[in-house]
Amino acid sequence: MDGGGLKGSVARAFEPAGIQLRIDQLQMLRPVTVKVRRSKKFAQIVASIAEVGVIEPPVVVRHPKNPNTYLLLDGHLRIEALRLAGAEEVLCLVATDDEAFTYNKRISRLAAVQEHRMILRAIEKKVPEERLARALNIDVVTLRQKRRALDGVCPEAVEMLKDKPVALSAFSLLRRMQPLRQIAVAEMMIGFNCYSRSYLMTLLTATPESQLVPSSRPKQVRGLTPDQVALMERESAHLEREVKVAEQSYGADNLHLAVTVGYLKKLLAVPRIGRYLRASHPDLLDGLQKITEADPTGA
Repeated sequence: MDGGGLKGSVARAFEPAGIQLRIDQLQMLRPVTVKVRRSKKFAQIVASIAEVGVIEPPVVVRHPKNPNTYLLLDGHLRIEALRLAGAEEVLCLVATDDEAFTYNKRISRLAAVQEHRMILRAIEKKVPEERLARALNIDVVTLRQKRRALDGVCPEAVEMLKDKPVALSAFSLLRRMQPLRQIAVAEMMIGFNCYSRSYLMTLLTATPESQLVPSSRPKQVRGLTPDQVALMERESAHLEREVKVAEQSYGADNLHLAVTVGYLKKLLAVPRIGRYLRASHPDLLDGLQKITEADPTGA
């Protein structure tokens, strides 16, 4: 094996060891506003640091011109909480690349299912409920509700939604459905990229009684007659079939779009073609340019 023709080794994303830095050596890339400091998330971070310290080290990169300064890529709220608490130093991870997209877009969001698993793992390790509640800046009653949030939800639906922005309280609606319906609803939420409790309530209302667990038929929705609810059930079933059909052709359609976009970009890059379309078919040119701006990856 020649490693598929790859040359060299994979570059490190971080320096081998963390480094203890003074907080005044860190240069924030964005300000922490008064509104953010008053937010529930910031209060939770302050409470967590006060109770157990900094669990996830902030990420920095060396300043290209000033050797005594480090640019803060990830951890602005943690650093602000430490600063307000009077801390002077913090252990940081030193990145080798100065891009912050990965942390802001791909890492720094804790989904409800992940939070639930974190709570269960902490309880399994005999962390007292009172201390865990203080670290999360919630009361013990809320902690126990979070701990039981996924009871009655099938493992397949939990796995599908594990990294999605679903409110933990929304799972109380999901558990009213039979497992197969839970999976179908999870597929629709993912397919339409809609995870709100109101959308889930709509899907629950449109669920036939045969697909609900006993005694879980939702109360009559204000403003909807039984006939309208029955219509919603039929429309929901039709929508579910359409989603499955779309899923079957999604890969091929996406490939065709990628090829088409690439071809149009090359075509419009030819000066003679661009001039002709601009002079004779400006509306067509505008439409083609919009197609070339499409992102086949859906990112």
